[in-house]
Amino acid sequence: MSFHFVSEKTVEVPKLRVEDEVILDPKSTALIIVDMQNDFVREDGSLYVPAAKDTNNNIKSLIERTRDVEVKIVYTQDTHFEGDLEWQIWPVHCKKGTSGWNFIEELKPQDYDLIIEKNRYDGFYETPLEHYLGHVWNVENLIITGTVSNICVAHTAASAGLRWYKIIIPSDGISSLTDFDQMMTLRQVSTLYEGKILQHCADIKFA
Repeated sequence: MSFHFVSEKTVEVPKLRVEDEVILDPKSTALIIVDMQNDFVREDGSLYVPAAKDTNNNIKSLIERTRDVEVKIVYTQDTHFEGDLEWQIWPVHCKKGTSGWNFIEELKPQDYDLIIEKNRYDGFYETPLEHYLGHVWNVENLIITGTVSNICVAHTAASAGLRWYKIIIPSDGISSLTDFDQMMTLRQVSTLYEGKILQHCADIKFA
């Protein structure tokens, strides 16, 4: 078997529309924190994303503000068991019950937050996420933060967009392995699903 690689080239990033701020109704809004687990965020994690730690304080501050106005909070938790086919693509990671599977200490959920254990990249795929967002809570606006932006954040945002949720992503609340992956995610969400992109978590306001 032979492989051929595309020669290196410079790609111009299309202009991305960034909102100065968004003002949301807390009653129709939910916040999703995607996979902020030790295997992704800690340096000894098996799929460590160095940029993830830079989002910790931004996400934490956003969580605190959403709690103050009773916005629903959802944590997705990447969850795998022995023999998972995903480990043929990636190193062994987020095996249930291991320290790498646990949420990072700074962003641990509260007892009344919704935790979605997911087995693939998409937080909606064969999980009860849609049941709670769409049928129990009547959510319209979905703020998405977390890691890895071009994989689990992007796939979760895509499923949300296909369900006509209004997506809001603060760029300092998501992280990826490369700048290209980060910009690609923001570009896709903005253009394909008309998501609102902001520079900072602090640009999200509630009224």
